[in-house]
Amino acid sequence: MSGDGTTADDDPLQTAVWRLRSRACWADAAALLPTDTPRATLQRASLLVERCLYTERGWEAAEDALRTAEARAHSDEERGAAACERGRLAYTSTLHRVRDRADEARAALGRAAALIPPGAPGRALLDFRRGLLAENLTHSPQAARAAYRRAHAGATAQSDPLLLSCTWRHLAQLALREGELAEARHGFAESLRLREDLGYLIGTAPALVSLAETEPEPEATRLREEAGRLFRLLGGLPTWLAEHLSPPAPGAATA
Repeated sequence: MSGDGTTADDDPLQTAVWRLRSRACWADAAALLPTDTPRATLQRASLLVERCLYTERGWEAAEDALRTAEARAHSDEERGAAACERGRLAYTSTLHRVRDRADEARAALGRAAALIPPGAPGRALLDFRRGLLAENLTHSPQAARAAYRRAHAGATAQSDPLLLSCTWRHLAQLALREGELAEARHGFAESLRLREDLGYLIGTAPALVSLAETEPEPEATRLREEAGRLFRLLGGLPTWLAEHLSPPAPGAATA
């Protein structure tokens, strides 16, 4: 559901869900959705899993919604999408050190890969999440880059600007770690442009901070200050961004 509600021809319900989601109102967005279809229950679970990523709260509600989505899934595509969300929740729990669920994340994303064939809807999002796991849990940058590139190609083919903003950002982060400053700056700038065009407020402050890592002063400080204003506007979300809003200490590593 990475891009639901982000195009002009979306229905009014999806547009309302997108507007709430982009402003960090995941529970309100989830409450708008019906509870009697596999697609709606999966979208509701995805919203509540995303809330965990940005707030580090709401784990029980996300688990409940995900179990409902898993129970409602009947086709391979639906089961694969539910497994993809299961992997995302387990990954997020591990990333935020709530509970180590790395093995569960790998197993769920592997199950999703067996159910969602290459080129199918949902495969690009799955590839992106497999890239996150490779980058942040198994620390395999080459595997992460390959997965992000597959996701980037899929998002381009599917015209999914939100997912593209994510692949640009993570490919740029890998480039920055390897000292490819110009490539990183370009990727971060593209990610920020897409998020601003979409009005994706909850994802804009992190994009601003990432771009600031590649810019000289005074532009870097301006970007961080803009990110700080958004961070405060959204009530201190994403929670993990606070430590990145100040400029690096003199002599500190920037990768």
